[in-house]
Amino acid sequence: MTARILDGKAISARIREEIAADVAEFVRLHQVTPCLAAVLVGEDPASEVYVRNKQRACEKAGIQSHLHRLPADTSEAQLLDRVRALNQDPQVHGILVQLPLPPQIQETKILDAVNPLKDVDAFHAENVGLVVQGRARFLPCTPHGVMQILHRSEIPVAGKHVVIVGRSEIVGKPLANMLVQRDSHLGPQAVNGTVTICHSRTADLPTVTREADILVAAIGQARLITADMIKPGAVMIDVGINRTEDGLVGDIDFAGVADVAAAITPVPGGVGPLTVTMLLRNTLTAAAAQQG
Repeated sequence: MTARILDGKAISARIREEIAADVAEFVRLHQVTPCLAAVLVGEDPASEVYVRNKQRACEKAGIQSHLHRLPADTSEAQLLDRVRALNQDPQVHGILVQLPLPPQIQETKILDAVNPLKDVDAFHAENVGLVVQGRARFLPCTPHGVMQILHRSEIPVAGKHVVIVGRSEIVGKPLANMLVQRDSHLGPQAVNGTVTICHSRTADLPTVTREADILVAAIGQARLITADMIKPGAVMIDVGINRTEDGLVGDIDFAGVADVAAAITPVPGGVGPLTVTMLLRNTLTAAAAQQG
């Protein structure tokens, strides 16, 4: 069996065209351009790349973006002051604080300081709670990207056993909460999954992963999921991005698993592009809500 490659770049490109059209219509109707403010503390190389990609994506979609660059020795109080200023700026519709933050700053304290109406990453506790209850204001970007890949590849989730390897606040937990809902903006077939979350303390991980109809790997360990750990014909979604001597690789052993799975996302070019795309969608959603 040769797995179908789920091309995240192509799916992302189609959605960005839709967003750009929606942004143009929003600007025409309201004479307001959606604006995203990104805050970058320090000079983490990966964060620099992510922020640059987000700025380029905003420009192509017709969304304004402003980068607030702060030195690595910025104090927690100074960063809080910057977040409060952005909260109060009516020209800013979305706020993104790039993670990770330097060790002197408590990430939770900063994320909780962002106005929930401008929290386009959906990290604020209020927005997390709304996702859990199935009435999201914003959907977390990477989990939403996973949903879009499955939906636009015509792979239903309803009635399927979804195994998520990884329990992070950014991917694992929110994705699980999203996929167990009764309905969604993509319809009931995109949700209604039976979801199992695995993590570092899961006993006999291969036994659990072999039960998955859809397996999402988001644990940050290069090539952790191998061909002998999956059910033939399973759908494999790789959220991992690991830098190795061979370059960027995912959490799934792509070469081996592709001979067993029905479909698989590549790394790079799978889930990654969708994360930025869903950020654009959230920024437009925030602008529309604030416009009233």
